[in-house]
Amino acid sequence: MPSETAKKSGSFLAEETQPGDILTIEDLGEAHKMIVSTTEDFVNNEVRPHLAQLEHKDFALSRHLIRQAGELGLLGADVSEEYGGSGPDLIASLLIDEHLAGAASFGVTMNDHVGIGTLPLVFFGNESQKQKYLPALASGTSIGAYALTEPKAGTDALSIETRATLTTDGSCYRLNGTKQFVTNGGLADVVFTYAKVDGDKFTAFIVERGFDGVSVGPEEKKMGIRGTSTTSLVLDDALVPVDNVLFEVGRGHLVAFNILNLARLKLGVGCIGMSKLALQSSVTHAKERVQFGRPICDFGLIKHKIAEMAIRTYVAESMAYRIGGLVHDLLTSAGQDAYSNAKQAARYLPEYAIECSMNKVYCSEALAYVADEAVQICGGYGYIEEYPVETIYRDCRIYRIFEGTNEINRLVTTRWLVAKLLKKELAVPEQGLKPPEGPTTGAGGRQPLRRESELLSRARRAFVWAANAAVQAYGDGLDEEQEVCGLLADMATEVYAMESGLLRAIKSIESVGEERSAAKIDMVTVYADASMARVADCLRQLVPPVAAAGADTSGKDDIMRLAHFAPINAVPLRRRLADLVVSREGYAC
Repeated sequence: MPSETAKKSGSFLAEETQPGDILTIEDLGEAHKMIVSTTEDFVNNEVRPHLAQLEHKDFALSRHLIRQAGELGLLGADVSEEYGGSGPDLIASLLIDEHLAGAASFGVTMNDHVGIGTLPLVFFGNESQKQKYLPALASGTSIGAYALTEPKAGTDALSIETRATLTTDGSCYRLNGTKQFVTNGGLADVVFTYAKVDGDKFTAFIVERGFDGVSVGPEEKKMGIRGTSTTSLVLDDALVPVDNVLFEVGRGHLVAFNILNLARLKLGVGCIGMSKLALQSSVTHAKERVQFGRPICDFGLIKHKIAEMAIRTYVAESMAYRIGGLVHDLLTSAGQDAYSNAKQAARYLPEYAIECSMNKVYCSEALAYVADEAVQICGGYGYIEEYPVETIYRDCRIYRIFEGTNEINRLVTTRWLVAKLLKKELAVPEQGLKPPEGPTTGAGGRQPLRRESELLSRARRAFVWAANAAVQAYGDGLDEEQEVCGLLADMATEVYAMESGLLRAIKSIESVGEERSAAKIDMVTVYADASMARVADCLRQLVPPVAAAGADTSGKDDIMRLAHFAPINAVPLRRRLADLVVSREGYAC
């Protein structure tokens, strides 16, 4: 498990986190910047000139581009060199995911291949399986996919109906069932899928497209990500060698759910890339579109939108790379154990399930907000296919459904956090943590962001009080009170989001000074007020049901007073941020 010095999952509620403890995008060195440059060059020079073809399902071109990406090393960041990769380097993998945003649907094709279409083998394959399949996946000569969802089993993955029966000679399993909504289904050479052995043992399998009894259905006609292949996978007495059982019979759930944890992290950075692209496109339009004798970017309501789009992108970016740093450090500290020993991987990978679920929800909903406002800024042009924001708007809707719906991820967040609180794995101080100490670089020794640090402390205390009240009210039945669980998850996510943006800003001040960190300071100042208001609103909604269920809410007045605060005047800060974004023609912090 994590080393004694590593931050444990959920520790943001119980331990002080110092700015130096988190990874930020500003920490990246030259090697990672080269990866970003290589990815952007690939997208701009090889993919974007052919977007129209790709959006119309030119799968021969998709295969060609996947191979090109493999030649550039963009498919192997998670794969060890001995199997043809360039890693493992999780941060490099996240950067590639983010900077594929400009590739539209092809970016989803490629991210699915390198993510859930390869990672099951990276972490849970045995040596023989890795030698057989990983080099082709890392080079792009084979394309991977992941097939879990069924017509009657989506979020409730353990209720799958696909069955696996051992043949009489013991050499193969015979699989029968249908998977649906398989991204890369029509392209994939290798599919990681799941079936129940003997009717109850949930098991992962490596299925080759050429195996007897394996076929795919017709391409789905989708609202967005139209250039991706999405099909059903039909297993009709499909013969799968026993050597292609992934991990162990009956332990496929460990493969499925741990890979989804990583997929939720990767999905978050993909959302950030799309948010930046949407912001850039809408700002370009706002500078060029003149109404009433002025470019519309000069108007207050447009400035408000631009600033809010940038702020939410900043917070999402701060969260995602902070979590990426935690997972990277965990896997690095584990050494080869996490990558070469499937049992060790099954122990390490669940550690940050809470943070990965919060990341998936926050980043996908931030993207939804940004994409919607981008269309609004572009007006009628934003509704026309030839404009980038129209594509982004359609494409981004699936991200709140992919890798577990946002509803199920909210339940995962609350379930895991409450379990840790009940087990005393998180020793949360009754009066909450002290606010992080901001640097004293301001005029007259003033501490920048001290007020925002205090708001963070209040928000954290509000969540802990609410969680304890909910447990007291419902006990083991809390899982059934999904409305309450959703409110608790939103409160916890706001705490983590606020803290991530705050710590990043403080770290920047300590590194480059207050003046060069001005945009980050403005973003955190505006966000902290809005975040605290959302926490207070969740608290107001939560108190009546837990009180009606029998919780002792005698301290609610004190907590409600804690959640009350005098708001700042955010108008000039948003205007200043919008002007900066406009001047740089895109995301700036």
